[in-house]
Amino acid sequence: MDRQKILLKNYPKNCTIWKMNNILENYSKNYSEQIKKRRFWNIFIVLGLFVAILISSSIIDLNMTRITSGIPRLGDYIAKILPNLDTNLLFANSQIEGSVPYWYFNFKKYIVLLYETFNMAVLSTLFGFVFALLLSFFSARNITPNVLSFFFVKRFLEFLRGVPEIIFAILFVWALGVGPLAGIIAMTIHTTGALGKLFSEVHENAELKSCEAIRSAGGGWVPEMRYGVLPQVLPNIISYALLRFEINIRASTVIGFVGAGGIGQELYLVINFNYYEEVSAIILLIILTVITIDITSGALRQRIIKGTHD
Repeated sequence: MDRQKILLKNYPKNCTIWKMNNILENYSKNYSEQIKKRRFWNIFIVLGLFVAILISSSIIDLNMTRITSGIPRLGDYIAKILPNLDTNLLFANSQIEGSVPYWYFNFKKYIVLLYETFNMAVLSTLFGFVFALLLSFFSARNITPNVLSFFFVKRFLEFLRGVPEIIFAILFVWALGVGPLAGIIAMTIHTTGALGKLFSEVHENAELKSCEAIRSAGGGWVPEMRYGVLPQVLPNIISYALLRFEINIRASTVIGFVGAGGIGQELYLVINFNYYEEVSAIILLIILTVITIDITSGALRQRIIKGTHD
């Protein structure tokens, strides 16, 4: 009788312990199943990547023998383009071989071409920024005036950024002739597509309470964008524009290889004519220019971001 009373008295406690044990057992079973599934998918993904690498290697004719034999040739080419500088003649005049002035005997020409490259990047970024900003208001899901404009503008921006700058450059060099104009148009088109996507994503994260207030006061869609959305997103879109400017500096060098102007076009010519020391001189100038612009642009973007958070 006493034992029965004790069991009845402890019944709620025993039930609770039993339920907790069941919960823990179920949790451990579920956890074990999840671990097994995760391991299975990890193994499946690794095997899939391995098979994809094998297939890709066979398609592109990846040959380790060619790679190992090509690396020494790469070293030979790098050795050829390095200047033959003499430490005793570094600062002699441009007529003496082994001096820096002899290495950079075409320095004035390079500076003019670098300035042209810089202007190409500035203009293409500026034009692309304006076009992208205008189109981004139609490609942002939360602020677009209608579904049709959202769909068509979104697809249009995808097309613009989906085609590489160098393809546009080839087309416009063929149409307009050799020169920086073809490069500016090509980079403007691609910049519009790339920045349009980034700007529309920024718009989609904007608060729309101010837009509702403008709408309730009788304002239309344009005032909503001008006074409700733009002040919020302006720091971010300027930061993205500066980042795109850095990209366009590099792109303006590359598209010069197809005749779209700038220092890249000169680099292509000296490579073809095997003017080895001029190749290294131009490459060094490009690297220094890109590093300088990257540092300056990065500092400006940090100030903009810091000012936004402050």
